Amino acid sequence: MIQVEDWAEIRRLHRAEEMPIRAIARHLGISKNTVKRALSTDRPPVYSRPLKGSAVDMVEPQIRELLKQTPTMPTTVIAERIGWERGMTILKDRVRELRPAYLPVDPVSRTTYRPGELAQCDLWFPPVDIPLGYGQQGRPPVLVMVSGYSRIITARMLPTRMTGDLIDGHWQLLKEWAAVPRILVWDNEAGIGQGKVTADFAAFAGMLATKVFLCRPRDPEAKGLVERANGYLETSFLPGRTFSGPADFNTQLAAWLTIANRRIHRTLGTRPIDRWEADLAGMLPLPPVDPPRWFRFHTRLGRDHYIRVDTVDYSVHPLAIGKRIQVSTDADEVIAVLSPGGAVVARHPRCWAKHQTITDPDHARTAKALRGDFRHRLASQARQAAVTSDLIEVEQRQLDTYDQVFTSHEDHTGVDDSEGEEF
Repeated sequence: MIQVEDWAEIRRLHRAEEMPIRAIARHLGISKNTVKRALSTDRPPVYSRPLKGSAVDMVEPQIRELLKQTPTMPTTVIAERIGWERGMTILKDRVRELRPAYLPVDPVSRTTYRPGELAQCDLWFPPVDIPLGYGQQGRPPVLVMVSGYSRIITARMLPTRMTGDLIDGHWQLLKEWAAVPRILVWDNEAGIGQGKVTADFAAFAGMLATKVFLCRPRDPEAKGLVERANGYLETSFLPGRTFSGPADFNTQLAAWLTIANRRIHRTLGTRPIDRWEADLAGMLPLPPVDPPRWFRFHTRLGRDHYIRVDTVDYSVHPLAIGKRIQVSTDADEVIAVLSPGGAVVARHPRCWAKHQTITDPDHARTAKALRGDFRHRLASQARQAAVTSDLIEVEQRQLDTYDQVFTSHEDHTGVDDSEGEEF
């Protein structure tokens, strides 16, 4: 078989140098028929090994019949039905080739979106260590949202992937948009819902009057917009940047997204910002009031006067010990109020580091004063008890009373002290 290099040289000599076939054959030392075959086609020669027969050929009709009846039948079951006793590799290869012909057609067409119709959401985990304070570093999740019609991207780093933090993250991003898409598309993220939307996130969606659509498992094409946005962030935003903390990360990200949303989008052929006005017109308005901090709980404050949020302990004013308090949290603050009453008994910045204890100096001073007062009261009570015991009257007996008691005892035992002998 002629080599690709010889084929190319023959065509060059004939077309560029205008050499006749006989001269080319003599120059390259090959036959004239070889030169003619090379000049008869515009495609380079491709070596192909002649196909040999396979042991599966004999049972292919049976395989086809089984796949016709049940297209999803496992190869192991097919092997059992046809009495296959050879290696499974060649059988699996043949079944893999034949099966698509018997499966129902699942075409993929280009998806178009109406203005305001939906936004795809996902968590992106940047492969870079972020300083979290207290000497710790971590890789917190970044909530990414992409509007389907305009392809506008918005994103924000969150402390955790828990439901409360996800709700707060959605609210912060939607406030930047000043509108709510009619559908929020999510995969099976645990904080959103797996097969069914969690109760807290369903309540949040109800407040927004939007719908949450959970994609089928193992179906990445269903939210390809946000998947590509994650890759865009990783390759275009992240390289060459350093961050002093989560707040610095969010500040740099917001500034970069302002520029990114003004670049020409390859698929749309226009800038996302140019379609944003029409996109907003199709969205829902924000609710008139802010949602409550969704990461909240009630508890009765113990003597330890600390509450735990995620893995961090926060101090509460000691005067609230023994009372019920409500704790509410977002990505920025941890607040505790008396329940009922509403008086604030703790307010701390949210700590992103793990396993820390955050103490308000005022809480510590008050606790120290209360401990001193408590010890003083105990000492006062002890002194008062001593004084009271001195005032109690005690009966005074004559000494001969004890002589009479012991004499009566000896009479009963029958002992004579004077003689010292037994009866």
